[in-house]
Amino acid sequence: MKNINFFMKGQIIGLLALAMSFVTAAQTINIEGVVKDAANGDVLPGVSITVKGTVRGTQTDFDGFYSLKGVEKGVILQFRYLGYKLKEVSAVVTLTNVSMQIEAESLDEIVIIGYGKQRKKESTGAVSVVDAKAIAKLNPTRIEQALQGQVAGVNITSSSGAPGSGLNIRIRGVSTNGDNRPLILVDGNPITDLSVINPSDIKSINILKDATAGIYGVRAANGVILIETKTGRKKAPLKINIENYFAFQQTSKKLDLLNGVEFANYVNEATGKGIYFIQPASGEIYNTKQSATVPLSTTDWQNEVFQTAPMFNTNVSANGGTEKLAYSFGVSYLNQEGVVGLEKSNFNRLTARTSLQYSVTDRLKISATAIYTHSKKNNLPEGGIGAILYNAVNSDPLTGVNDPTELADAGFEILRNGYGIVNTTAIEVSNPIAQISNAYNIALVDRISPTYGVEYSFLNNFTFNSKNQFNHTKVYSDIFNPLAYYGVGKSINRTTTNEVIKNVDIYEDYTLSNFITYTNSFNDAHNVTALFGYEVLNTKGQFTGNTGQTLRNGSNDFNDAQLENSEVVLPRFQPDVIERGGDIFENRLSSFFTRVQYNYKEKYLLSVVFRRDASSKFGPNNRVGYFPSASFGWNVSDESFLKDNSVISSLKLRGSYGTIGNDRISDFGFVARLDGEGTYSNNNEETIEDLLVGVAEGRLANPGIKWENQITGNIGFDMGLFSNKVRITVDAYNKKTEDLLIAAQISGLTGVAGNGASAPFINAGDVVNRGLEFQIAYNSNLSEDFNLNSSFNFSTLENEVTFVGGSSGFEQGGAFGVGTGIITSRMEVGLPIGYFYGYKTNGIFQNQEEIDVLDAASADNLYHKGAGVGDLKFVDTNKDGEITEADRTYIGDYLPDVTLGFNLGFTYKNFDFNSAAFASVGNDMVRDYERLNVYANKSSVVLNRWTPNNPSNTVPRATSGASINTDNFSDYFVEDASYLRIQNIQVGYTFSESIVSKIGLDKLRLYASANNIHTFTNYTGFDPSAGSGAPIGGGIDRGFYPVAKTYILGLNLNF
Repeated sequence: MKNINFFMKGQIIGLLALAMSFVTAAQTINIEGVVKDAANGDVLPGVSITVKGTVRGTQTDFDGFYSLKGVEKGVILQFRYLGYKLKEVSAVVTLTNVSMQIEAESLDEIVIIGYGKQRKKESTGAVSVVDAKAIAKLNPTRIEQALQGQVAGVNITSSSGAPGSGLNIRIRGVSTNGDNRPLILVDGNPITDLSVINPSDIKSINILKDATAGIYGVRAANGVILIETKTGRKKAPLKINIENYFAFQQTSKKLDLLNGVEFANYVNEATGKGIYFIQPASGEIYNTKQSATVPLSTTDWQNEVFQTAPMFNTNVSANGGTEKLAYSFGVSYLNQEGVVGLEKSNFNRLTARTSLQYSVTDRLKISATAIYTHSKKNNLPEGGIGAILYNAVNSDPLTGVNDPTELADAGFEILRNGYGIVNTTAIEVSNPIAQISNAYNIALVDRISPTYGVEYSFLNNFTFNSKNQFNHTKVYSDIFNPLAYYGVGKSINRTTTNEVIKNVDIYEDYTLSNFITYTNSFNDAHNVTALFGYEVLNTKGQFTGNTGQTLRNGSNDFNDAQLENSEVVLPRFQPDVIERGGDIFENRLSSFFTRVQYNYKEKYLLSVVFRRDASSKFGPNNRVGYFPSASFGWNVSDESFLKDNSVISSLKLRGSYGTIGNDRISDFGFVARLDGEGTYSNNNEETIEDLLVGVAEGRLANPGIKWENQITGNIGFDMGLFSNKVRITVDAYNKKTEDLLIAAQISGLTGVAGNGASAPFINAGDVVNRGLEFQIAYNSNLSEDFNLNSSFNFSTLENEVTFVGGSSGFEQGGAFGVGTGIITSRMEVGLPIGYFYGYKTNGIFQNQEEIDVLDAASADNLYHKGAGVGDLKFVDTNKDGEITEADRTYIGDYLPDVTLGFNLGFTYKNFDFNSAAFASVGNDMVRDYERLNVYANKSSVVLNRWTPNNPSNTVPRATSGASINTDNFSDYFVEDASYLRIQNIQVGYTFSESIVSKIGLDKLRLYASANNIHTFTNYTGFDPSAGSGAPIGGGIDRGFYPVAKTYILGLNLNF
């Protein structure tokens, strides 16, 4: 019995011990404390605290206080704060105060990687970050300007410097023959026009450059830019920030052109006739063509066109939070007039932003953000033949801006409004000041972009996210072309009818994203994060256009330019008519995606991504694409042989490889559409009733069209030296795009030459981009009052076409001159995409003997038909003894070989200084803004033209008609457009807190800055950074509107 009792007592004691062990294991405590800066004791608001291996956590309030209830005793708490080292603390006691140490450019910086965030130390991709501080230093009008020179591998070119105009972003070269724009997401919401975003609203910009962008699948072929806007903080008091600046702008360059006397001498020499008789004594020039005497004074059309233009900007933002709610609001207004036309090229933008995050419970959070933009842009003709600057460059300097005595009005004196008629005989060259006066082209844009999100954490390790994102854009175009007369035969004359055009474009896209994230840690060594999601993107739009002609009551006033005031005569193709047209489009992308990330003690890193996309743009057999990628990393500095090294603070090796697709073509290219249109005659009778409007097949079908496929490999490393005061990042990449989508070159017999018809898209090319990227940054407090920061980056680019389908072996595009039909550009194996294709030159024929020698050596006794003394000497590249089209070859390309960025800044006590510069080396540009017409003005370069008394070997003789110099595209028109630009210099002063607190402010800063200060270049055009046109046909300068030089005075105040 005693044995039994002893046995039972032992069992009871064992069960009690076991129970106690479970109780101990499951014991929870409530933890609270204050987080401070270890160096100065300042409290740190907004510190992120999470239970290691879970998604459970909180953040400190404005006083640095935090609390976590029901935490298992002994778990590890991780404290993260931007710019500080990660701090890990064991949850043992209730009161746990924490001190955090600052770390320059800390590896605990958070980066956005797509559908989530990650510590930079754990990141395995080529990701670059531009934060709000860097953006503020540059004070850009447009966001894209903040990327130029800040990120290696990212190149920004301007399609126009006009206010409100877009910039072109290219990440790691040109990868496709079509749209090369990167995917841009603002808080996860896709946008195409960054002009709708206020730069001051941005918290950070993250650029994904390698295969890790594959999490976005088919949309990521050109890289991904992730923009995160500012949000509020919970438990933070209301803070209001006001930013305001005023600026004035000037053109960054004027071309050096001929004055009146130089122009007259050139014309006389070119024509061999005495067109102009210069009379210095009387200060006049007699024009024999018009039998008129005009003053000898010169009209500088550029001085007339370019003006000093004002700009001002105001931003007001408020943010804060309660225990459960974080809020942020912002309103901004920008008004910018143009250096060409002032209010006629004005742009103004009103932006309103709201951001709300609410914690319903510890596990359930909801969020809502919305951005509304209203903008108004006045447009002038630019960047092409007949544009304002094209006319300013080519109008003769002997015509006055206003000339009430002008002859040969042909009865249109009233329509001329007293403006001078330029003597240039080219029909598209007109008085640019008259053109500005008659320009009424206004675009109004309304855009709303709301995003709604739900986040729910469950089972400690799982988080479910659902986001609904919507963009609605409406564009109103209001155009009035008044009755106007510019001279006999001018192409823009309107002497019979004025015209009203009202267009409305509506674009909508809707994105629904649902994804689950699993996070866990095992044995304090193995860390896993897995993501699985589904996403659908639906995009649609419609266009409606109305054109009315002949305003009632003979009005020619913009204020009367309404459709209801137009004469309405049917049918639609009659002269006095309201025309109506329209178009609609819709496409859809459906996707599944997953990403698994693993690391062992944050030392060995692995990430695997897979995405399945289905696009409505392709037929049933090619609709679905599969895009896998993988990346790895090794934090070498965590190894024992490098740990606590006094020089190398951090070192991570990484690499990635994967495939990404591209579907950026028009909708439903795999089927034929009846969108062609033409007017046809019935019974060959020439009556109005006889004419019929017909519909025909538009773009021809290609049922076999499929995705472009991009294969990307990247290796690189990130290194920190001397306590991370010096940071170095190096990447090398190889990016091959296969099955390029190209409009086929096929015979017109197939119907592609019909009205509204076009060639089908086909997969017919491969292109490779290779490059090296290097970035180094230094940031250090050299004393208590002095901080110095600087950075330098460069990137190389080699672009090569490796395959071109079709029988010709090349694709071509681009155009040179007016109505010449001369092709400028090609895509061909072994050369960059869109390289310039023309004749090489080797000096000037100095005498007839040179020509005779070459003729004698030619099989047909004719080396170059039409060549004369003083003409360009073309190179016989194929060595057949004569100049033919077969001698055309590579003569340059518009892609830079190397781009470089420089940044320098410092703070001394209350003063701050920042500067930035950018350089592009190896990019060429075609000079096509000069009208090759004897009566058009010329560059002062022609003052060194060949004459018998000036045997120039660089500039050909003056000619008045057909010439081998002007009738052929040669390297004479291709210039090295390499440049170095001083982008920004800013000096600021922040008043001490003891002063501003007396007037109720927390902060007051005044600053002065200058943007686009000077460009060092040998390029003779307006702007060497200009870039527009398709990949096959880019780099042709037809008179780009230059980016303005801007001087700014501003202030920032917080309260």
